[in-house]
Amino acid sequence: MLAGVAIVWNSRFVADMSFFLPAHPSAGQQVLVDQIRTGAVSRLLMLAVAGGDARQRAGLSRDLRRRLAAMPEFVSVQNGEAGNIDIDRDFLIRHRYLLSPAVSPERFTVDGLRAAIANSIDLLASPAGLMLKPLLARDPTGELVELLGSLNAGAQPRSVEGVWGSRDGERAMLLVQTRALGSDTDGQEAAIAAIRREFAAAAGAAGVHDARLQLSGPGLFAVNSRETIRSDVTRLSLISTFAIVAVLLFVYRSPRLLLLGLLPVASGALAGIVAVSLAYGMVFGITIGFGSALIGEAVDYSIYFFVQSGRIGVAGWRERFWPTIRLGVLTSVCGFGALVFSGFPGLSQLGLYSLSGVLTAALVTRFVLPQLAGNRTPARDLAGLGRSAARGIDALRVGRWPLLFLAALAAVHLFTHRDVMWHSSISALSSVSAGESAADQALRTDIAAPDSRYMVVVSGADLDGALVAAERAGERLDRLVASGVIGGYDSPARFLPSLATQRARCASLPEAAELRARLQTAQAGSPLAAGKLGAFIDDVASARERCALSRESLAGTSLALAVDALLLQRAEGWSALLPLHPPVGDKRPDIAGAPVRAALAGSGALFIDMKGELDKLYNDYLHEAMLLSLAGFAAIVALLAVTLRSAKRLAGVLLPLLLAVVLVIAGLSVGEQRLHLLHLIGMLLIVAVGSNYALFFDRAKVRGAIEPETLASMLIANLTTAIGFGTLALSKVPVLHAIGVTVGPGALLALLLAAIFVPRPAPR
Repeated sequence: MLAGVAIVWNSRFVADMSFFLPAHPSAGQQVLVDQIRTGAVSRLLMLAVAGGDARQRAGLSRDLRRRLAAMPEFVSVQNGEAGNIDIDRDFLIRHRYLLSPAVSPERFTVDGLRAAIANSIDLLASPAGLMLKPLLARDPTGELVELLGSLNAGAQPRSVEGVWGSRDGERAMLLVQTRALGSDTDGQEAAIAAIRREFAAAAGAAGVHDARLQLSGPGLFAVNSRETIRSDVTRLSLISTFAIVAVLLFVYRSPRLLLLGLLPVASGALAGIVAVSLAYGMVFGITIGFGSALIGEAVDYSIYFFVQSGRIGVAGWRERFWPTIRLGVLTSVCGFGALVFSGFPGLSQLGLYSLSGVLTAALVTRFVLPQLAGNRTPARDLAGLGRSAARGIDALRVGRWPLLFLAALAAVHLFTHRDVMWHSSISALSSVSAGESAADQALRTDIAAPDSRYMVVVSGADLDGALVAAERAGERLDRLVASGVIGGYDSPARFLPSLATQRARCASLPEAAELRARLQTAQAGSPLAAGKLGAFIDDVASARERCALSRESLAGTSLALAVDALLLQRAEGWSALLPLHPPVGDKRPDIAGAPVRAALAGSGALFIDMKGELDKLYNDYLHEAMLLSLAGFAAIVALLAVTLRSAKRLAGVLLPLLLAVVLVIAGLSVGEQRLHLLHLIGMLLIVAVGSNYALFFDRAKVRGAIEPETLASMLIANLTTAIGFGTLALSKVPVLHAIGVTVGPGALLALLLAAIFVPRPAPR
């Protein structure tokens, strides 16, 4: 146990979204995994400042941006201030000849110059003329206009008092990128705390006493989820532990027996954590939460031992009761063992933890507890409780037919509602509340965050290789834009072209003397004579000397944030993400996948519908959970069939378990609870846990009437199991809640129905 404690001490415990991530993702799912763990999007936090008037909110926004931008926890802080816009504009102007898609050798021929300059002069009469006029002598070919024309200019928040504002103008908006990765929950928590601390200081300094900060983003969700899991696991573990200890004290009337009775529980919990830590390298917080429910089952074995051996001694208990307990343990092992093979990491951890814990608790009860407790254990005499329970069971047996009728109605209800009773989205497993989701969506809309449901993913051995692939994919996407299949797309190559493209554009720029001569010819007779374009010639000459643009060149601009969000570095290389926009004016946000895939065929680019991938991921989980549950059930049936060697006895053991499952699931459905895969796992656990009770009653049929002490021990064990699992029903974590509402009542029903339906002992 000391070695186990040492392993647990050094184990890594996590409570982030990786519980839900696939162990062996497809190519599309890998993009999801990367985005959640290391993607720039997972490091974005949206901030809204409310309270005060518009001028005060703008002042708070500026002060908060200044404070956060100076802190190492943040890579970028944007609020739409003019200073930021000026920096971006200066960058685009300075590097326009490397960034403009219109730059080519033809553009700087005499004819090309004449056409481009004439087009710019025509644009002076358009709304764009206000922007173009001051730059006409410096940028007569209109490269800045070309560059801005390729951007999604509509996707910008509104400006209020010089900073970003919400749609209704009642909040100032900021967009923050943390240095900590999305998977670094500690780093995200520290960054969020820093934001709140600096906001409080800024509001205090400004004297805006009703100022409020609203914050949302993947980092906040991860931090809140971890806190919810942590507090639920702590709270519910304490509740179940105190309740079970109270029951055991009532039964044992001895602190010594209580401590001995908890030894299998502690051993099982320790073994479970050690097994998971060694197998997976870390332990999910939800696994610990689920494990707390196993206290209720693991403690059953010591209850059986102390109550049942009190009259007949250890040797008699081993001879008469251990084979039945052993068979019950093996059925639980079959049920839990099936989960170990899941591709859903959270589920496989639950399976391994439970399997190891139950098996260890049973072995400690069988081999260690008798050595420590001695031959006789002075537990409370519960024979009276057992006899009262027996009389109650006799009375309840008259209700078998009504119960069968009720179960038939439940089965009909489940059949008629089979298409609507299952949750179809992975959001069912998320701890993010509906209120948090609504607030996040409102902030996204206010800050004009792009919808990244559809995207094209390309890869390269290095960053430049990924940019080259992005440019090639962009050429095919341009044709889809022209044909109206998509409304547009974003690309990191737009602000960071590949080296080959940069060299090609640079090579298109003529030397100053040559450019001056061509302008003389092209602008002969034009009101914009070549002699007025000296700044243009100087800029082209400077651009020829700065023919290299790197990621570092973007530092200090908001464009760096945009590029970083679209690039992913992996162990095997780099990937570039190209989010797609629906056609302009299309009321449906959907993009037809078939023409996009056809256009990208053979290019190596991958088209991904993120919602479709999430739905597929969840459906894969659900389908796999169904198969594993069936496999676990089949293993339990096979084990019981081999052991009982009687179809009638097998049917007698299985009937109450199946009835319990049907009644519980129908009850949840009537209560308008939509089921997800953890409810499915709960059904398997009802069978695995409930089989213990059915086997005791089956044993009584073979050996004679069930002893009052045995029946009492089953009642106490059932109560602790129901407490252990049922407490999880109070959890705010959907995964734990589903297990609680399914297994808690299921365990109670399994005992009750086993007592009623397992055939009675034949009269002697």
